[in-house]
Amino acid sequence: MKIYRLKLGVGVEAGRRLYRLPDEDWDALLNREDLAGYLAKAIKNTSPEEAEAAARDVVAPDDVVAPVSKQEVWAAGVTYHRSRNARRSESKDAGGGEFYDRVYTAKRPELFFKANAGSVAGHGESVRIRRDSRWNVPEPELATVVNAHGEIVGYTIGDDVSSRDIEGENPLYLPQAKVYERSCALGPGILLTSAPPARATRIDMKIERDGRTVFRGATTLAQLKRKPATLVEFLYRENAFPYGCVLLTGTGIVPTDSFTLAPRDVILISIAGIGTLMNTVEQLAPGARP
Repeated sequence: MKIYRLKLGVGVEAGRRLYRLPDEDWDALLNREDLAGYLAKAIKNTSPEEAEAAARDVVAPDDVVAPVSKQEVWAAGVTYHRSRNARRSESKDAGGGEFYDRVYTAKRPELFFKANAGSVAGHGESVRIRRDSRWNVPEPELATVVNAHGEIVGYTIGDDVSSRDIEGENPLYLPQAKVYERSCALGPGILLTSAPPARATRIDMKIERDGRTVFRGATTLAQLKRKPATLVEFLYRENAFPYGCVLLTGTGIVPTDSFTLAPRDVILISIAGIGTLMNTVEQLAPGARP
């Protein structure tokens, strides 16, 4: 079962049908006890006419919004060997090589605030690249959706857009490299399950520019060093999230050092069993507001 945050209410995908629940509150829904059971009962009570209409329905990008309302988005870093190597390489001149080796092997993970709900792009919307950066990349990630009690209720797709040159200049610049308007994308929906995805689950990313593919990469969750539940436990140790949160688990796909995002690029991130998140790239003119 998957759920989608719609412009009006919630969409529930079950049995190859989409059921619309226009009166559902997203924040209350994510924190319901036995969420899957509640939704199963809700769609069972849908009238035959509504169910038939839902069977012909499609969740279109202009109907879906990012699956966060009052939830914060956090992220974990250096959780894949590939990301450790990339971070070590980009920061070697700033003395960060050994620094990231220590993060990768440490018991305590790197966790950082990524975005509030208002600055997150949904499926079909634009993500941004910074005007003061010359080296920007998307970071495709499995995202855990967690309720207020620290329980994982499902998984979605995340993009942690990052400015590698800013972070590489000095590791202390990470918030500027990672946290800015629409540097995060989530969606399109949430796969409801408390069980972790299989280690063989694939994550694929493709970047298109002017109708041609300029980057393609893939990894599997077998390359993820830390378990999602472990990352969640560390995040919730001294934090309270009354509406729950979303935690990005890190990336194992990093484009080559010669690649940087450009305005109008199209980023497609797919995770088997969850779906595909699509976003275009935007760079605002100086002084403009999103």
